[in-house]
Amino acid sequence: QVQLVESGGGLVQAGGSLRLSCAASGRTINLYTMAWFRQAPGKERDIVARITWSGGSTYYADSVKGRFTISRDNAKNAVYLQMNSLKPEDTAVYYCAGEYLGSGLGPAEYDYWGQGTQVTVSS
Repeated sequence: QVQLVESGGGLVQAGGSLRLSCAASGRTINLYTMAWFRQAPGKERDIVARITWSGGSTYYADSVKGRFTISRDNAKNAVYLQMNSLKPEDTAVYYCAGEYLGSGLGPAEYDYWGQGTQVTVSS
């Protein structure tokens, strides 16, 4: 079992930055592809960014390309999401997720989830 705990969310003005962290415990995540998803009220949970278990491949949703950066530190068993130039439409609950040796882009492909952290961007 892998336990994931997100932190770093909060309220920020448009144009500001936040850095989300996801701390893993229970197992090392070096063989897990890790991703950040987000879900706004009344909407589906969508992928924001993904980094493969090897760290060699990243994916970003079109809406965040050039603004968000996903990274991982296997030594610290953690994953991060640096979010810059935030927009009101980025407001959502952000979830960290892990998939064993995968490369998925859909939520159904992920095995482990954190409880989420709220990000609110004011205009």
